Amino acid sequence: MSGARTARGPSARWKNKGLSPADIDAGEAERYANGRLGMATGRCRCGAISYRAEGEPMHHTLCHCGDCRRSAGAPMVGWIAWPADRVTVSGEPVTYRSSGTADRQFCGTCGTGLFYRNEAMLPGIVDIQSATLDDPEAYPPGAHIQTAERLPWMDGLNALPRFERFPGPG
Repeated sequence: MSGARTARGPSARWKNKGLSPADIDAGEAERYANGRLGMATGRCRCGAISYRAEGEPMHHTLCHCGDCRRSAGAPMVGWIAWPADRVTVSGEPVTYRSSGTADRQFCGTCGTGLFYRNEAMLPGIVDIQSATLDDPEAYPPGAHIQTAERLPWMDGLNALPRFERFPGPG
């Protein structure tokens, strides 16, 4: 990362609102303190595809739509968005036209879902599956979206037993 990026200081998202570093979220404060504000990296499971996103993300949401759930095989998917011209991809993701104008990209070797692009609905934006970030805990999500399609049993998840690791047999 260049010195100019590190020296530019806190993100415009809070600076332009007249806030101080104490007012920003913990993830952004940690990234700023460690000189990583303005760049995120990530990859697929096997490492065949990696990416770098410059600048702060536009948003980070948890999507509950049926298309995302079916594509990921998960009850919801975290998506973090950057302007497409700020994302550099190394490797060749496979593209699947999942619905109308929506393209989902994944690793053809390990199957990791990586990117979502929809020029008709989100022109110039690439959504990245946030769990593929090298430092996903640094970017907490800001909203749930498509909750009309949320699985009803999601509401009771906090009541389930918790195990730090797989509980094993019996």
